[in-house]
Amino acid sequence: MPSFLISILELLAGIGLLFGGGELFVKGSVALSLILGIPQLVIGLTVVSLGTSAPELFVSIGSFFKGSDTLAVSNVVGSNIFNVLVVLGSSALILPLQVESRLVRRDVPLLLAVSAAVWGMASTGNVTWQAGLALLIALTINTAWEIRTVRETPDGMENAEPQINSTYSVGGWPKAIINISIGITLLSIGSNLLVNGAGATAEILGVSEAIIGLTIVSAGTSMPELITSIVAALRGKTDLAIGNVVGSSLLNQLLVLGSCAFISGGNGLDVENILIQRDLPIMVATTLACMPIFWTEGRITRLEGGILLTLYIFYLVDQILPYTIPTFHNQFRLTIICVILPILIILITNQTINYWFQTRKQKRYDKLS
Repeated sequence: MPSFLISILELLAGIGLLFGGGELFVKGSVALSLILGIPQLVIGLTVVSLGTSAPELFVSIGSFFKGSDTLAVSNVVGSNIFNVLVVLGSSALILPLQVESRLVRRDVPLLLAVSAAVWGMASTGNVTWQAGLALLIALTINTAWEIRTVRETPDGMENAEPQINSTYSVGGWPKAIINISIGITLLSIGSNLLVNGAGATAEILGVSEAIIGLTIVSAGTSMPELITSIVAALRGKTDLAIGNVVGSSLLNQLLVLGSCAFISGGNGLDVENILIQRDLPIMVATTLACMPIFWTEGRITRLEGGILLTLYIFYLVDQILPYTIPTFHNQFRLTIICVILPILIILITNQTINYWFQTRKQKRYDKLS
């Protein structure tokens, strides 16, 4: 029992240090960027986005160097599932999220394409360094494209980009350097504690590291995204709440997974079969499900937010049941496949059909007028 408590404390301390380190890293990086005269738009699209994904980056790279490829990959997959189902769902419950930007036309389809590509790369059981390099190149191209095209977006799109607090630069470059240094130190210590705690917890509970990475670790590293989106929803900046989820999910795959695979060298990044057969398809499916949800009158309703949260609860139960009530697990999965899944397919199909009918009707009306 003492060892179990120690591992839990390591997990909690790691999550706390990651959160604090990420905050300081963002403040210091933004301040230094402002001092160097980098445009705020570029800072919002790069530095701030990187800051919210810093916990996932440090944890996954730390896991890789400790020889735990499974934890590195499952952290990315679990974080993306958490982002869509919990972060987006929680934000929509607070305030229906209005989708009035290029998110539907460009960013969500891009996220879906990247997710499908990552699934394909991992399907062999190993993400090679060449695949990692391809993801990093895609990240560079996408970032350049974001900066180039964001000025061409419709009015109101600026609300979807993170606002930069000009007071960050108060104190000059020495304070900025100190914040960055302390932030990186806290991120390093926090990721080390979280990885150690996750490994010990998995061993004590008799579960795989994949389960811990998909649940506790991914939820912990996604706290910055959750808090950012909830605060944005409370302030009525719904596009920022959605953009934060999509941007973070893209960075998790392009930057975090890409970096881990690239530094793995000739050995590549090993991927467990359970991730290939179950969790990566779920990650792709949750992204695919967002498309018709976004189409519903250009908004994500509270009902849809509640459905997303409920789905995450089902996902967690499916992860836990084999280790708690194994005899009930098959019945639970059968219920999901035979009842819940058909209902979701019907709802999503209905939304898609309604969207296309409304679109065609609107086009006909516009031609007549």
